[in-house]
Amino acid sequence: MSVIDHIRRYQDELTAIRHDFHIHPELGLEEHRTAGIVASMLESWGIEVHRGVGKTGVVGVLRSGQGNRAVGLRADMDALPMTEKTGLPYASQTPGKMHACGHDGHTTMLLGAAKYLAETKNFDGTVHFIFQPGEEGCGGALAMLEDGLFDRFPCDAIFGMHNRPGMPVGEYGIRPGATAAGGAFFDITIHGKGAHGARPEVSHDPVIAACQIGTAIQTITARNLSPFDPAVISVTKIQGGDAFNVIPDTATLSGTARFFSREVATQIEEGLKRVAEGVAAGLGCTAELDFRLIFAPTINDAELTTAYADAAAELVGDANVARNKEPGMGSEDFSFMMEKVPGAYIHVGNGPGATPHNPAYNFNDETTPYGAALYARIVETSLRKG
Repeated sequence: MSVIDHIRRYQDELTAIRHDFHIHPELGLEEHRTAGIVASMLESWGIEVHRGVGKTGVVGVLRSGQGNRAVGLRADMDALPMTEKTGLPYASQTPGKMHACGHDGHTTMLLGAAKYLAETKNFDGTVHFIFQPGEEGCGGALAMLEDGLFDRFPCDAIFGMHNRPGMPVGEYGIRPGATAAGGAFFDITIHGKGAHGARPEVSHDPVIAACQIGTAIQTITARNLSPFDPAVISVTKIQGGDAFNVIPDTATLSGTARFFSREVATQIEEGLKRVAEGVAAGLGCTAELDFRLIFAPTINDAELTTAYADAAAELVGDANVARNKEPGMGSEDFSFMMEKVPGAYIHVGNGPGATPHNPAYNFNDETTPYGAALYARIVETSLRKG
């Protein structure tokens, strides 16, 4: 029996688990109920469980044979602060929270792999099942690392995955090298001199400075970075003043930057500071930059990428595995784990439907066996019995 067919025997059970997670979404680092269910299920399958890793994270440990190598499998558990508009019978019952990125499905896929591997133990070594909290900009990966994740649970390689709407169910996509952008948030606070709106001549208008800075920082990507270094700087919020007839003392410009290397992130940070301070000074104001790295770039190890793609091809045939998928400007904090341990990150087809972070999004339950089977198969191939 193939790994996929074996896991399909759990399909009803896994679907019920996923729907329960979907009904009861929990935000980053608040996944107490989800983590409790995960831990209880792992224990019921005879897997050693460690709770509270990185606050609400869970790590399961499964050993087989005498091998001294270890592989880590990671899935994220958190939901988003959004109101669901799917109309599904198992829609979120928590106002203002929903699983709009499929982390309920990711958690379920890893549980499916854990059950299969606990039953079959067709590997020689140790598997660490890493159920991560707080992926959605809440610092969950860093919290687990700071809690000694790889000191307590050493891994020779780690693997993660994400569902991909628009890619047919039963297909996978991966690439070596940069596969997802790093991400940073920034705030630029401009200090000027307030005045009556009818007397701008006695002011140093921070709102005008904010507008000029918002335009000028686009030259960082256009003129300061190499054309071979893709990057995005988006201003997404400008705030200043509370009245129609008052020029305020301060204004704030906020946004996000995306990039594929730490070096480019540093160039962007330096450029934002230089442009903000320079433009502000030219208009009689001052500016302060707060630049915060939220996600490192996700860089796939070339050898592990090939191994992951080969394992996927064993399941569905090589024609259904895209081995040079275009990188995306979205970000993923699994990247911080991959900076510590070599790893690979793959996309699994979720079929037609709304994109992640959309109130109409839903994870496709038909995807579950494909994700669970790939998690399991990469363990069997990486920790192959002699």
